[in-house]
Amino acid sequence: MRAFCEKVITPTDASWRYHKYLMPYLPFSWHYHPEYEICLTLNSKGMRHIGDHIEEYGELDLVFVGPNLPHTWQSEANQDGSEQIVYVAQIPVKWLDKLARDHKELQGLLPMLARSLKGIKYSKECAIEAKALFEAMDNAGATQRLFLLLDLLDKMQHDSEQVTLSTPMFAFGKQMEQDNGKLNQVIEFIYQHYTDNLYADQLAELAHMSTNHFHRYFKQRTECTLTEFINRLRIGKACKLLVTSSSPISVISDQCGFNNVSNFNRRFLAFKGCTPRKFRQQLINHNLIN
Repeated sequence: MRAFCEKVITPTDASWRYHKYLMPYLPFSWHYHPEYEICLTLNSKGMRHIGDHIEEYGELDLVFVGPNLPHTWQSEANQDGSEQIVYVAQIPVKWLDKLARDHKELQGLLPMLARSLKGIKYSKECAIEAKALFEAMDNAGATQRLFLLLDLLDKMQHDSEQVTLSTPMFAFGKQMEQDNGKLNQVIEFIYQHYTDNLYADQLAELAHMSTNHFHRYFKQRTECTLTEFINRLRIGKACKLLVTSSSPISVISDQCGFNNVSNFNRRFLAFKGCTPRKFRQQLINHNLIN
């Protein structure tokens, strides 16, 4: 599951790209690009993948994706046949970084821009405000769209409920290749094989390190242990299967690479705060209510 690099074309009359997508469903399209991206997804529910973070999403999903952070949303067609809406603002890094640095009024954006390397999810209230701004962009000229973008960034900056999503170094591109080439290779291998049996000495050899050095290096660069990183991916896949399939818990445990159901239940509880069975039941109850 290797991410591809998307080429973003900026319009000739603007410094950044705005687009509104109307789609019957959102296909899995694992990609990255060197631009910042603000993405608002409406009338859609499915699974959101941001770096190593995998989570169910629903209506009014507002996320800020940093440069070279791989991402995709995935959904099925709506039962009523209605179109799913995705608003996107893709912003060149040099332009936005310079704008924020050079203007005192915008320097408060800098910490959020740095955190976007992990991906940031915003509250429903912030997403509602973003919806109004994106809708206004639809009929606005280039100058007015710029003012609306700055307003949107300001509202995102002040959202007290924003949360980061991925581990910090899960990114592609030149910076990753220069500073973390060894880690880049290892993470890609993990992402392709995380449901298999993976061993630290195997990955250390891939990075041309001793096993002890590799453990320290991995923890320093990703802010989590190798086991935590792999289990995060496995639990993310489990959440997806619990949402999209009726397979027994034991089958999902095997599909996600856990050696037994007890271990799966324990790891799931540690990451999600409930057991897999309760997680699925909560979704069923939520769907019945809605």
